[in-house]
Amino acid sequence: MGEDEAAQVLPTDLRARLGAIGKLAGTGALARAGILITSWGSPQLTEKFLRAAPRLQAVLHAAGSVKHLVTEAVWDRGIVVSSAAEANAGPVAEYTYALIVLAAKKTLTAASRYAGDEGRWPGFLDRRGGDGMTVGVVGASRIGRQVMSRLRAADAGYRVLLYDPYVDGPYVDGAESVSLETLCRKSTVVTLHAPELPETRHLLNADRLALIPDGGTVINTARGSLIDTEALVRECASGRLDAFLDVTDPEPLPQGHPLLELPNVLVTPHIAGAQGSEVRRLGVWVVEEAERWVRGLPLRGRVEKDELHRLA
Repeated sequence: MGEDEAAQVLPTDLRARLGAIGKLAGTGALARAGILITSWGSPQLTEKFLRAAPRLQAVLHAAGSVKHLVTEAVWDRGIVVSSAAEANAGPVAEYTYALIVLAAKKTLTAASRYAGDEGRWPGFLDRRGGDGMTVGVVGASRIGRQVMSRLRAADAGYRVLLYDPYVDGPYVDGAESVSLETLCRKSTVVTLHAPELPETRHLLNADRLALIPDGGTVINTARGSLIDTEALVRECASGRLDAFLDVTDPEPLPQGHPLLELPNVLVTPHIAGAQGSEVRRLGVWVVEEAERWVRGLPLRGRVEKDELHRLA
């Protein structure tokens, strides 16, 4: 990883813990490395790269997705891969839950009217809240499940619907499992937590967006390609739906894009995951994984080849 990332992900105290279980070396010492710690900006682990690391046994990724990092050569060599995706899921779930609360109170609409020419202060009957509101969660991923857990723990009495084709049973973690169409039709807020796959591209297309009730909100902290951007623009431009988008398609959006201009849409620059002081969580995770590895214990974040295709 880059020096800036390394300084925050692996500060001095965490490096000391690593030093207690093995000898630390930089990328110039690949030939001797048994464990490789990676993060944002790491080069792809191609066959050519791995030839320079003949003793490599494990890759510990101090970030979320490893799809951009791992190649067939990694699996062919039998190298074990672990990701700190679980540690990164916490900040995303917290961010998403905060957006759900903002959506419940119709924050974007209220703020726009207050800041507008009319300077409208909402009357008592104009104010909104989330008690008893139905939230649709798309994807029982690590993040999706943490979001559902936060919704269950809230005092608001949220009703939670879930769409995920990989889960069985009528209820999952307290959420009612339904079709995607039913979820859109019955949810005031729809929040996306599915991976980016060919079959999930434009999961929320024009037809499904049209099913969301008037005044509903779409939240996306997963991948921009899950939503048909042009269809979302039409729905938000009409004022029928609001949106909170931490990811977009394309990403980043070009300056002047309608989603950046609409008063009922908030676009943030992919900041839901671990940021700033939060990235230390990722360092702690990989250090603990390294400690487990040298002690011969199972890795908590191990990624298997056959499950990689449906992970974020």
